[in-house]
Amino acid sequence: MMSIPLPQIKERIQQKTGMSEDEINQKIKAKLKQLPGLISEEGAAHIVANELGVKLFEMAAGEKLQIKNILTGMRNVDVVGKVVQKYELREFKTEKSSGKVANMLIGDETGVVRVVLWHKQTDLFSQLNEGDVVKIRGAYVRDNNNRKELHLSEASKLIINPPGVEVAVKERAAPSQGVRKSIADIREDDSNVEILATVVQVFDLNFFEVCPQCGKRARLREEEGFVCQTHGRVTPDYNYVLNLYLDDGSDNMRVVFWRQQVEQLLDMDKPRILAFKEDPSKFEPIKTDLLGSIIKISGRANKNQNFDRIELVASNVERNPDPDDEIKKLKEEAAKAVKETEPDPTPQELPKKGYPKLAPATSKGGSDDDLENMDLDEELMDIG
Repeated sequence: MMSIPLPQIKERIQQKTGMSEDEINQKIKAKLKQLPGLISEEGAAHIVANELGVKLFEMAAGEKLQIKNILTGMRNVDVVGKVVQKYELREFKTEKSSGKVANMLIGDETGVVRVVLWHKQTDLFSQLNEGDVVKIRGAYVRDNNNRKELHLSEASKLIINPPGVEVAVKERAAPSQGVRKSIADIREDDSNVEILATVVQVFDLNFFEVCPQCGKRARLREEEGFVCQTHGRVTPDYNYVLNLYLDDGSDNMRVVFWRQQVEQLLDMDKPRILAFKEDPSKFEPIKTDLLGSIIKISGRANKNQNFDRIELVASNVERNPDPDDEIKKLKEEAAKAVKETEPDPTPQELPKKGYPKLAPATSKGGSDDDLENMDLDEELMDIG
């Protein structure tokens, strides 16, 4: 199913009609009042767009589809972008099939999206270089762990460096340079935040079967064994996920660590971590050692629909942050807070402001039962 976020609906109405954001909001509110309890805000925005003659899912002749406007469920997508990261081409063979898969990230002035190429679509991959401009025709969009991906079908086309086409790419912040926030201030749409907090609870490592070719979840089926949706019957590899509760004095939050982030956190390679699958008791001392540790995490916020709570999905982990660095940041944050709340403070007033304190390492909330309701489908891993 194709859906479009509310901010994008409003933006498209604004682009096509020239109305102000306030005017659009008033029309949406009026529609909600007219149909109380019958539609969502997004539904009201769709109706308003339709009444104003704004086509949300159609592009005008010659209009360029920006990456930020790509929606899950779209088909026959034409888009232009610059290759910002290229991963290794991999060949695979299973009992029922064999082939090739490759993926890359392309970007434009509005964002970045992953592109996945299968089989014959990888023929041009060796000719691609980071920095090349690519024009993609006839792709379709899939959702992968709440992230959009462009997939090239057999009928899709990939054109490298089309004449006269230039693309400016929006600068991306490094994962380790997220916006520092307190846990209480993290919101659902935060895509790159950083927290410094104390580990107050550690769950068991959870292992799950994945396809050795594409890294997606492999499911056990009667009489067939483990099956990958793309590659059929496979002998599974294993990935892992670890959950911690962190507390920074403002609140506590569950943080999810997938394979690479688990390895960062524990400073262990995959073979050592897989040993805990065979003997979980060996992980107990590790859990004890983690409790009370102060760690720095960068990641994106994610709404856990099962428990109606915001969690952080880690993208980068620093187990022993530099104390001098952190003291400097705390002083900068305290000075900024003083400036925002008290205009023109005197130097004598600044020392009266205290810095945030971390909570003691005590367990708060959550249970291993929660893990049973987690969606363990890890996003498609970077190849390389």
